[in-house]
Amino acid sequence: MSLEPKVIYSKARLAARIAALGKQVSKDYKGRTVDAVIILEDAFIFAADLLRAISRPVVCHFVRLEMRDVELSGFSRREIFFTKPPALKDRDILIIASMLHTGVTIDFLCKRLQENRPRSLRIAVLLDKPADRRVDLQPDYFGFLGASNRFVGYGLAGSHEQFRNLPFVGAAGSKRPAGSGGKKSVRASRITRLKRGKS
Repeated sequence: MSLEPKVIYSKARLAARIAALGKQVSKDYKGRTVDAVIILEDAFIFAADLLRAISRPVVCHFVRLEMRDVELSGFSRREIFFTKPPALKDRDILIIASMLHTGVTIDFLCKRLQENRPRSLRIAVLLDKPADRRVDLQPDYFGFLGASNRFVGYGLAGSHEQFRNLPFVGAAGSKRPAGSGGKKSVRASRITRLKRGKS
């Protein structure tokens, strides 16, 4: 039987932080509809709570990520595959993900969504791990800065898909988190205006 992970971010702390994020998103999307693109499976609880904290009209879209081993010219490599992302031309997109660490997968999704020329595109994540970043990508909104290599709970799975239902974020034998944050600016060339006016 698996031991319950140590609490890192409590239920109360998560609720307070997500309420604050919802207010910021609502302010930034004033007068607009939020087209939320939710990455399954890890983000489903975070997304549900965040969306209910947003006081703007919301349309939900879901994409699923897969990593596959592909052979090419006798060499094997891992490639990213998403289910077909929605075509959201001239719409205001908010990608919702559980975590941003290397940034490779979310950057790939951003590029796919940008092919249809949305009016704006922002990223919201529960946990940001900038020390692990491999691409030039930052979230517009984040809940907490994380130092653990293995978070579980609140939608995040441990071994054998356990712990998703825990009401807190936990980790076994991890360092304490670096802190919490909020809205962060990103490169305008990536998302915020896309030559269609203010986002």
